[in-house]
Amino acid sequence: MSHPLIDLAPDVRAALDTRAPVVALESTIITHGMPYPQNVETARDVEAVVRDNGAVPATIAVIDGRIRVGLPDDLLDWLGTATDILKLSRADLPYAVASRRHGSTTVAATMICAQLAGIRVFATGGIGGVHRGVEATLDISADLDELARTPVVVVCAGAKAILDLPRTLEYLETRGVPVVSYGTDRFPAFWSRDSGLPSPLRRDTPEDVAELVRTKEALSLGGGLLVANPMPPADEIPAAEIAGLIEAVLAQATAAGITGKAVTPFLLSRILALTGGRSLSTNIALVKNNAALAAHLAVALQVSTGPPPDHAAA
Repeated sequence: MSHPLIDLAPDVRAALDTRAPVVALESTIITHGMPYPQNVETARDVEAVVRDNGAVPATIAVIDGRIRVGLPDDLLDWLGTATDILKLSRADLPYAVASRRHGSTTVAATMICAQLAGIRVFATGGIGGVHRGVEATLDISADLDELARTPVVVVCAGAKAILDLPRTLEYLETRGVPVVSYGTDRFPAFWSRDSGLPSPLRRDTPEDVAELVRTKEALSLGGGLLVANPMPPADEIPAAEIAGLIEAVLAQATAAGITGKAVTPFLLSRILALTGGRSLSTNIALVKNNAALAAHLAVALQVSTGPPPDHAAA
C-alpha cells in the first residue's frame, strides 16, 4: 500500500505487494524501553525471531519527518544511542511528521502506521493502560482507545504490571476490544504469567485467533484485537514477587512528581535496578515470545481464505 508520508523498506514493500506475512514492531523499546546496547541487540533479535517464524519484520519509526516502515541496520544502531528522540503516540505523530522531527513509536502510533502501511499484526512487549490513581489524574494510555479504533491485532504479554489492571480490562471491555489470552484462562501481567485476573477470552492456536479476527472483520465491528501471550514459565517474575517492588517505585514516582509519559520509563528503570537486571532479561524474553506468536498469526491470517464458517447452516 502506497502512502505519501510512508517509506517502506524494500523487503517490507515486496512482502506487502505479494501478500506475504508481515509483523510490525515498535521503536520506543529501542529509545525509551531498554538501555544500550541491549536495546539494539534485542531489536535485531526480535526481527530475527519474526523471520525465523515465517514473516517479514517491519520496525517503525519517524526519521526526519518520514514514517519509516522497516529500518536498516544503520538506523537501528543510531536509534540505540540517539538523543532528542520524541516518544510518539497519536497526539504527537502528526507534529513529528510536520516538523520533520525524529520519533519512536509507542503502541498507539505503531498501530496507526501499521494500518496505513497495510500491516495487520503487531508485536510488542506490554500495552499501556489505566494508571493507578486515575480518579485523580485521568491518566489513561492512548493505547486503549487506539485498540478500539484501529484494525490491527496487537500481540503482547498483557498490560504492564505497574498499571491498574482491573480497570484496564474494564476500559477495554467498555470500548469493545476483544481481549484474548493465548493458551490460558488467566490474563498475564507483563513480567508475570498470571495477573490474578481471569481472561475475558481464550484461544489456543494461531489459526483460532485468525478465525476470530476474520469473523470480527466480517461483522464490520472495526477496531483492533488484543492477544495477551504469557511468557515461558522459566522466564517470568511471579506477580507475588514483583508486586512489592512496584508499590515502592510507584511511591517514589509520586513523591518525585513524575507524571504522564515520564512515569513508565522511570518505573522500568527503577525496577531494573531493584531486580539486579532480572526485569530486563524477562522483558527481552517476553518480547521475543510475542514476536514468534505474532509471526505465526500473520502467517495464519495470510493463508486463511474465504468467509468465516457459516455456523447457522451447520
